Amino acid sequence: MTLVASHKCNDREQKDHEPITVLQSFPVPRPHSNPYTELLSRSLQNLPDVTVANFSWARAILGQYDVFHVHWPEILVDGHSPVKKAVRQMLTLILLARLGAKGIPIVRTMHNVGLPQGISRREKFLLRVFERRSALCIRLNPLTAVPRKVPVVTVPHGDYRSWYGRHKTSRPVAGQLGYVGLVRRYKGVEALVEAFTATSGNQPGLTLRVGGRPSTTELATAIKSLAGEDARIHLDLRQLSDGELVDIVTSSELVVLPYRFMHNSAGALTVLSLGRPVLMPDNEVNRCLREEVGPGWVYLYAGDLGAETLVGALQAVRTDCRSAEPDLSHREWDETGRLHLEAYRKVLS
Repeated sequence: MTLVASHKCNDREQKDHEPITVLQSFPVPRPHSNPYTELLSRSLQNLPDVTVANFSWARAILGQYDVFHVHWPEILVDGHSPVKKAVRQMLTLILLARLGAKGIPIVRTMHNVGLPQGISRREKFLLRVFERRSALCIRLNPLTAVPRKVPVVTVPHGDYRSWYGRHKTSRPVAGQLGYVGLVRRYKGVEALVEAFTATSGNQPGLTLRVGGRPSTTELATAIKSLAGEDARIHLDLRQLSDGELVDIVTSSELVVLPYRFMHNSAGALTVLSLGRPVLMPDNEVNRCLREEVGPGWVYLYAGDLGAETLVGALQAVRTDCRSAEPDLSHREWDETGRLHLEAYRKVLS
């Protein structure tokens, strides 16, 4: 009996060190790629016994790999034209069939809650297939609900200190509020501009810098119209470089993220990684983040964003005590990579 137990232990240890190849659902990084994907790749590549492969349709359908890790499956089934979308959806069906035939497990990271809005029935069908076929889900916080009974691992979203730390920072400008990131309807930039214009007259010295590319020209036009002739508002509605993003964040006393819906926010971690306080909607996930990073870094508001909220939050930033930097020690990328490798080995066992 002792010999049998010893052999089983040795077999388990051997499997724990077998080399594995993981195909990520994102391609080779390009300019303006999501920093999360590149930082995840780096954290895995720094580990022994794991090879990271970037996505291409040829590699996904014909290549050799042990695990398929999908992040935003809606990207796989979408396209810039009806023809490209149809081709990608056919390739997705071929990919799913290949994964099933080869017994290659799917690991899915739950970046978003629920399906995207405004997608076709065919897209919904394909995304539901990804849900049913996922062998394990990775969630970025313990409050994310998984749609069905499937093994779940929680791996906190890593910070961005190493990513943005190579750029020159700016001194905070007294009274400056900031916003950075893609400008989409659900992110509430219109509400921020409208609330800021209402501060005119009762709060001298305030300015607002908004930087980021709008999702539509209609949205850009609406924001410019709301800003009107208010000279205190500076709009830079285009794709920002990393250096420009760092400048807006670090030159602001307070960064405002007025999202209408917020669950996992890379934007909040970007601001905190650059050592600036952030104002966000009040919800359970954001309350947990406030507790994690320490007092004086995360400010929350309930209901609609108004001028009083902006002014009150800025006053609190100026008077509250806070540490020299927020506590992001639980979001080190070395640990993120290790936990991902554990997840891959779990599905392969």
